[in-house]
Amino acid sequence: MEATEAMVPIVLFISMAITLFGIVYMRNKENMALIERGINPRESYKKFGSLTYLKYGLLMIGAGLGLLTAYLIDSAMPPVRLHSDQDRPALYFSLIGICGGIGLVISYFIEKKEMQKHNNRD
Repeated sequence: MEATEAMVPIVLFISMAITLFGIVYMRNKENMALIERGINPRESYKKFGSLTYLKYGLLMIGAGLGLLTAYLIDSAMPPVRLHSDQDRPALYFSLIGICGGIGLVISYFIEKKEMQKHNNRD
């Protein structure tokens, strides 16, 4: 094992640790700023917590539909001469992104409608 091969897991571990530390540090700073302004930080997180699952569910449905659509398009297209044994990866990745994005946009509009309902009740 060369020195460069040994460095990859070490750098990966250090990068992940620094990222997690940064996330926790910034969340703590945000909570402290909310407390200084007299806002309870726990209330802001619980307001629309159930809609988070809707967002992830629609994202997964969109990604699944993107994969299915890419597979159907890929199987219907004739094989490319240069790469007859390979799939078309650009088609798969683009349709996953497009359909996942559509799922997130739908989630945004549903959340917006729910927030308007909640604000009209107050």
